[in-house]
Amino acid sequence: MYVLKQPEILFLKIVFLLSLLLTPSLYAAKVDSLDIPSGVMKKTLRAVVVLPNSYQSTEKSKTSYPVLYLLHGGYGHFNDWITKMPDKTLLHRLADQYNFLIVLPEGEVFSYYLDSPVVKDSQFETYLTKEVIGKIDNTYRTIRTGKGRVITGLSMGGYGALYLATRHPELYCAAGSMSGALNVDMNTWKLPPDAAKGIRAEFEKILGPFSQSPDGWAAYSVVGMADKMKANGLKLVFDCGVDDFLIEPNRELHRRLVFNSTPHDYTERPGGHSWEYWQNSLPYQVLFFSKVFAENDVMIR
Repeated sequence: MYVLKQPEILFLKIVFLLSLLLTPSLYAAKVDSLDIPSGVMKKTLRAVVVLPNSYQSTEKSKTSYPVLYLLHGGYGHFNDWITKMPDKTLLHRLADQYNFLIVLPEGEVFSYYLDSPVVKDSQFETYLTKEVIGKIDNTYRTIRTGKGRVITGLSMGGYGALYLATRHPELYCAAGSMSGALNVDMNTWKLPPDAAKGIRAEFEKILGPFSQSPDGWAAYSVVGMADKMKANGLKLVFDCGVDDFLIEPNRELHRRLVFNSTPHDYTERPGGHSWEYWQNSLPYQVLFFSKVFAENDVMIR
């Protein structure tokens, strides 16, 4: 058996230390957690903000940064994107690579990021578009116009991102969705009857009884907003796994956008409704958003 000599051990130690100095840390980005009070809902909710390493730089101490709002899914919470992805470093690395702030706001377990007509403390459209954006812009050095702000999310969050951006196009320059639940009537969801019944009951809690809705909740359907998306002119990117129970509403939105000639980026990939799928999807969407920011001349170099 060969035994390393002392000079060789010293050499290896020097090489190792140099590699640490010359290789960027996977955790260079800083993660903040802050309270964001809601006047409209009369409660305080939490959020996570991932700050790229360059944000701390003295050279960029007066630089304003673009922001990606990243929404969680149903039955989840604000920190899901940090705690549930298999790769716990992905958001850190994306923030560092593209020099975005990434904001993870709270949407509670089943708000769908809309203003409920029946539940007074579930007014998440107002919360996200006014109170969260206001708090982030007043706390961090952000670009305070739509040209430096994008939004996406998974499942319920994918619905929320497209719903909010379509209704408030002045706030964002692009929007996306991953495995989005884009039709709240659930007509084309591929779920077992018992599971579908349980989710329908959750929708009725925030939207009122389906049987009493004059339009079958059509006003809340993202699939039905294709013409508004065309009129807004926002850059759109969305995708879904071919084995996902939500694949059909995503295909339907794609068909409608093709029919009315709305530019958009739509992708189907292998996979289902899983963190492995969303971990794979997110970097593609972030790349898409980086190109939009570059076109708007707000990318941080």
